[in-house]
Amino acid sequence: MPQKSVVMEYSARNLGDLSLDLSGLGVVDTSGASQLVSLLGTERIRNTLAQPGLLPDETAALLSTVCAAMTDRTEPAAEKHPWWINLLSETGQRVESLFQLLKMLNGFIGQTLAALLWTLPRPWRWRFTPFIAAVQDTGLNALPIVALLTFLVGAVVAFLGATVLEEFGATIYTVNLVAFSFLREFGVLLAAILLAGRTASSFTAHIGAMKVNEELDAIRTLGLNPIELLVLPRVLAMIVSLPILAFVGMIAGLVGGATVCALVLDIYPAQFIAIVERDIALRHFLVGLSKAPVFAFLIAVIGCLEGFKVGGSAQSVGEHTTSSVVQSIFMVILLDSIAALFFMEMGW
Repeated sequence: MPQKSVVMEYSARNLGDLSLDLSGLGVVDTSGASQLVSLLGTERIRNTLAQPGLLPDETAALLSTVCAAMTDRTEPAAEKHPWWINLLSETGQRVESLFQLLKMLNGFIGQTLAALLWTLPRPWRWRFTPFIAAVQDTGLNALPIVALLTFLVGAVVAFLGATVLEEFGATIYTVNLVAFSFLREFGVLLAAILLAGRTASSFTAHIGAMKVNEELDAIRTLGLNPIELLVLPRVLAMIVSLPILAFVGMIAGLVGGATVCALVLDIYPAQFIAIVERDIALRHFLVGLSKAPVFAFLIAVIGCLEGFKVGGSAQSVGEHTTSSVVQSIFMVILLDSIAALFFMEMGW
């Protein structure tokens, strides 16, 4: 009976009660020999090989070698560690992965800045069409959602301020609360978070799909620089779009706060504007707006970098798209916190 039929017929039976006859065994390779040894056991194979002239010399030698190898093979015992050692090990691995991520991000930022400095003195290499398309996608198309969200958050902040300050008879300072919070923090922060979720994911998915389709390899084959072709227009478009969106967010937040003040606190728009003009200095607006280009640069760079890190599958595109959104939002909030502490210490 052929070997395959023997394996299929007797694999589920107790082979210890059967006599082994390999006289009809033909050509066998290493895989077939290892299957026989696993199925029948090394001891029975050795006993069969002890019978002289039963098998050809090369087949007997192969079976003997496989038996020796599988006999000497021992599975390493799983070493058990205390829970705190496992915790330290996992923490170290996560810290190392974070360090590698920051290292890669710094390197990609350096490549982007080098390509930007090399391209700026050469106007004939500027790519206006991708830049304008990216401005429309990142700025113009995001304008309604940014305005709506900041308007609603401004109304919520005004409601909260009015509720808390009413106990102290100081509801008039709701105007200062809304203006101060949106000019310094909420306007630029909400716009940056929205772009991190909306635009960074778009950059990652677009560049990742190009990598999956091997379009990036085609670009390099044509002698073009993918960073100059794909990254710079998106980075510059974000740097242009986010300050505009931040300004719109500030105005929309103030309008939302003014609406609540007019409907609930009887502070009408003319009085609202007069209080803002009297009590809120211009430096608060400039502090908030100064953070927008930094946020825009980081969001665009992270989104493009995650796109270049995509592997060759659709699952990898989804994973890196999620990663780009998480990293962008985290970096925006982290830098905003650092900037808030810095400006507070400087007295600005």
